[in-house]
Amino acid sequence: MEILRTRTAVARRSVPLGSSVLAMELLLVAPTLWSGQVQPAGLPLAYRCDYTPRPIVIDGKLDDEQWQRAPWTADFVDIEGPVRPRPRFRTRSKMLWDEKYLYIAAELEEPDVHATLTRHDSVIFHDDDFEVFVKPVPESASYYEFEMNALNTGWDLFLSKPYKLGGKADDSWNIPGLKTAVAVQGTLNSPNDNDRGWTLEIAYPLNAFEARQSVPRPTAGTTWRINFSRVEWKAGQAREDNWVWSPQGLVDMHVPEHWGYLRFVKDR
Repeated sequence: MEILRTRTAVARRSVPLGSSVLAMELLLVAPTLWSGQVQPAGLPLAYRCDYTPRPIVIDGKLDDEQWQRAPWTADFVDIEGPVRPRPRFRTRSKMLWDEKYLYIAAELEEPDVHATLTRHDSVIFHDDDFEVFVKPVPESASYYEFEMNALNTGWDLFLSKPYKLGGKADDSWNIPGLKTAVAVQGTLNSPNDNDRGWTLEIAYPLNAFEARQSVPRPTAGTTWRINFSRVEWKAGQAREDNWVWSPQGLVDMHVPEHWGYLRFVKDR
């Protein structure tokens, strides 16, 4: 099954920026981290995001030639890190960028792909889902969240600051020009067969943030904070599983200082 949607939205007012602390934080990140495959104890993961001269076709299939040259992230782990058991199913992601978009692909192993929510800005994590958390101005308090399920239903939110600091979710923000797609390797909402999982692609416009704050377009060497989360529900289990790329160390995605680093690279 393939599901594709493109959306636009109206710009809204921006919010001010804070002072810079990113340079100090980056002194803690070893150059070997930029593969996204290793993590010294206590440090967030990091990913080298290469430039693509040709745009990605957003169909959920991950078969564009450009993706073959992009490395996978490390497999997702429990949100609390190695103190918790390894996830039951594999999840991993990869990224590329061009002058217009940050491209995100993800592969979610799942023997029974299912989803129920079809209304935009539903609370998507009530289904199994994939979530993107982006902080394009690392020194500011604000950040952005996007969630999607296997029906390609999305929920986009802006937070002026984390919940623990009194922030509130603003889902009146919609990502202008967002492109998303899902491909199911199996049969959606059919428990009578064994699925392999689902894949997704996101084209996240680099100007998506203009409605809320001034964000410089990334160039070679720009670094953002980013993390990914997968919510997985299990029958008979009271609490959902939360699997992430860069461990948070606690059950809370809204601690941006624990997110990974995304470095934009342009070799040619």
